[in-house]
Amino acid sequence: MRILQTKRLDHLGLVMGTLKEFNIINFIDKRLSNPQKHNITTGEAVAAMIINGLGFVSKPLSLTPQFFETKPLDLLFGRPIQAEELNRHRLGRALDELHQYGCELLFSQIATHLCSQINLDYSFTSLDTTSFTLSGAYQQDTDEYEIKLTHGYSKDHRPDLKQAMLELVTSQDGGIPLMMRCLDGNASDSKVFQTRCQHLLESFKQSEGPRYLVADSKLYHQDNKNNLAHIKFITRIPKTYQEEGKAIQASIASREWIAIDEQNKY
Repeated sequence: MRILQTKRLDHLGLVMGTLKEFNIINFIDKRLSNPQKHNITTGEAVAAMIINGLGFVSKPLSLTPQFFETKPLDLLFGRPIQAEELNRHRLGRALDELHQYGCELLFSQIATHLCSQINLDYSFTSLDTTSFTLSGAYQQDTDEYEIKLTHGYSKDHRPDLKQAMLELVTSQDGGIPLMMRCLDGNASDSKVFQTRCQHLLESFKQSEGPRYLVADSKLYHQDNKNNLAHIKFITRIPKTYQEEGKAIQASIASREWIAIDEQNKY
């Protein structure tokens, strides 16, 4: 008697198809080593964790093979793979490799690789930070390469909770995340923006066309003036500068406003 099995593809085919269309798996494999010659490459392990993260995030890593037992792995990966090969040991080693290479670096490289394939215009990039509130003690064994979960200015309006900060740079065209960095919970936006400007200077110099950085008023700071002198930027000048008030009064007095419609003019 022939035994038949039914395995569910669901939406996972679209996810893996997207990874293959933009060659993300091979892109990762070319940059991360695979010294122990596992049957599962690091790129495939990352793809497996992306698929697993779309519906199995509350389960421990040790149960990942259980998730893939009902999935057509040969169809998803294009070659024979067993569910037990996607175990916590292989995925854990892949995470170690990602950490050693630099998660933020790889993130930016993949984003740039993607944008180049779809001809996305990232002349205008938007920079901002946000906070994530957390609860619990979070005892850290070591402070090496770890961010500090601590109290800071809470954008969630929960100053009673500790938090972590995330810096994100996105493209104006399509809103694609281009760069990201995790920060201590008490990180200052002004200092974060200053550091990012320094990092972007070399990138902008190598760009063929003009590049513009868009951010809120924390970008316009005395300590950041040397960087802003070499970057085209769009921001709002804080009211703490007297020149801001003078410019508003002068623009009102000039009566040279152009009407957009009945309610707006510039």
